[in-house]
Amino acid sequence: MLKVENLERSFATRDGTVHAVRGVSFEVSRGAFFTLLGPSGCGKTTTLRCVAGLERPNAGRIVMDGDVLTDPAAGAFVPAFRRDLGMVFQSYAIWPHMNVLQNVAYPLEVRAPRPPKREVRDRAMEALRLVGMDALALRAATSLSGGQQQRVALARAIVHRPKLLLLDEPLSNLDAKLREQMRFELQELVGRLGITTLYVTHDQAEALAMSDAIAVMSDGLIAQCGSPRTVYDRPADPFVASFLGTANILEATVVGRSGTRHLVAVAGNAGTIDVDSGGEIAPGERVHVVFRPEDVALRFQANGKESRICGIVTRLSFQGGTTDCHLTVGDHIVRAFLRSSATIAPGTMVWLELDPARCILMRRNPVAAG
Repeated sequence: MLKVENLERSFATRDGTVHAVRGVSFEVSRGAFFTLLGPSGCGKTTTLRCVAGLERPNAGRIVMDGDVLTDPAAGAFVPAFRRDLGMVFQSYAIWPHMNVLQNVAYPLEVRAPRPPKREVRDRAMEALRLVGMDALALRAATSLSGGQQQRVALARAIVHRPKLLLLDEPLSNLDAKLREQMRFELQELVGRLGITTLYVTHDQAEALAMSDAIAVMSDGLIAQCGSPRTVYDRPADPFVASFLGTANILEATVVGRSGTRHLVAVAGNAGTIDVDSGGEIAPGERVHVVFRPEDVALRFQANGKESRICGIVTRLSFQGGTTDCHLTVGDHIVRAFLRSSATIAPGTMVWLELDPARCILMRRNPVAAG
């Protein structure tokens, strides 16, 4: 439905040229919820603005439903108001001089041809009902809470039934509890309407909970693209592992290999770990071993082959349903998420049990690792 090919966008500054987006490519299928995820300055919002027609890329193509929206090489550029898009900004951009109904009806009022007045009102009220705001249709926009403004902005974005919905950090201004509530409401709404959605966020929880596919961006590039479970369980590199969720990343050296299983020695004489890996990494190669805190089990004594690294509990942080346990393991700090009922104290020596299938090996960059 949406295809972005080799997108590039740079900006001239006093300090030189800044390459905000560098050869970004991805596809969004019809009805899918696709998320661009990454830290501030990674290029995700610039990419979305290029799709929206608010930025002119230097190179690349943007195609929607077979229609070329942007192609600098061919001199093609469809302006934003002709792209059949709905968009919700981080600021919501609610007009204070209009009431709720007028805000939502505005996109229909300025369409050409303009629908009849009765149809405009009916469609605006329908959009408000979808977001649970129809009872406040005549309320002044200035009297709305943050969550209500977010719903009005969403209703305004979908009132003309766009082909593509663009959402730029729409939940970031809400408090934590409301943000979680709106996350599920938004996911349910766009799924029910079948609207193809391109979502931008730096919040990993939003991306994991809402998306059909995630593109993790860094420094103007897509570091990895895939389903939430694939990107979380099998990150392509340490950046993706650490940005999408919490990850333990240990420096190690491969000391043995049998089939697809590798035996690695953790730096700092912390012991060895068995890792199942489909890659071919030879003994002697320096690697990163990556595993998630929820995949760590702690034992008070060695227990089998998987319990060959030990550590000292250094800190415990109560998180409600879980306890975040920090351990010193050789030269590393390792985190483990334990049940809050677990009884353990700082200073305790423990052995770490890791499932070889839940560990990932990544070759270390020789320069960065030095």
